[in-house]
Amino acid sequence: MAVEGGMKCVKFLVFFFNFIFWVCGVALIAIGIYAQVALGKALVVSSGSSAGTPVAILVLGVIIFFISFFGCCGAWKESYCMVTTFAVLLSIIFLVEIAAAIAGYVFKDKVRSVLNEGLQEAMNEYGEDPAVTEELDDLQRNFNCCGAINYTDWANIKQFQANDTVPRSCCRVNTTTCNVHPSPATVYEKGCLQSIEGWMKKNILVVAAVALGIAFFEILGIIFACCLMRGIRSGYEVM
Repeated sequence: MAVEGGMKCVKFLVFFFNFIFWVCGVALIAIGIYAQVALGKALVVSSGSSAGTPVAILVLGVIIFFISFFGCCGAWKESYCMVTTFAVLLSIIFLVEIAAAIAGYVFKDKVRSVLNEGLQEAMNEYGEDPAVTEELDDLQRNFNCCGAINYTDWANIKQFQANDTVPRSCCRVNTTTCNVHPSPATVYEKGCLQSIEGWMKKNILVVAAVALGIAFFEILGIIFACCLMRGIRSGYEVM
C-alpha cells in the first residue's frame, strides 16, 4: 500500500508539472509574440538572424505546449513509452535552452554589431525601398530615435547630405521645417541602436526570470518522470 500510495503521488506530480509546463509554454508564446510586436520594426530592418529570435522563442513555447499534453497523457494512461519519450524530449529541450543561454552570453556583443549593420543598411535604402522606408520611419517614431548611433548618421546618406536634412520621422516637434538643419532641439538626438538596447535591457530581467522558472520545473519534471517510468516498468499498481 505504501508503494502504491507513493506511485500515485509521483503520477500526480508528473501530471501537475505537465500543467506547469503548459503554463510555461503559454508564457513563452506570449513573450515571443510580445517581442515580435515590440521589436518588429527593428528586426525587419536588421538581419535575418536577429529577426529569428522572437520566432525561436515562439516555436519553443509551442513545442513545450504540446509536449506537456504528451506528458499528461503518458502519466494518465501509465504508458511507459509515452512517459519515456516525454522525459527524453524534455531533457533535449533543457539542454538546448542551456546551449542557447551560453550562446546568447558569448555572442551578446555580436547582437549589437548585427543591429547596427542592419540599421545602417536600412538607412542606405531609405527612399528607394518603400517597405524599408516605412519600417524605419515607424521604428524612429516608436522608439523616439533618429539614425543608428545618433541623428548625424543621416548626414552620411546622399539624399540627405545635400540639403542637410533628416527624415521627418526624426522630428520631436511637429513643424514644417523640423527636419531641416537638424539639432537636438528639433529632432531626437538618441540613436535607434541605443533605444533598442535600452528596451532589451529593461525587459531582459523578466525574460531571465521566466527562463529560470521554466528550467527549474523542467528539471523537476524530468526527475518525477523518471520515477514514474521506474514504477511503471516495475509493474507497480499506480491507480
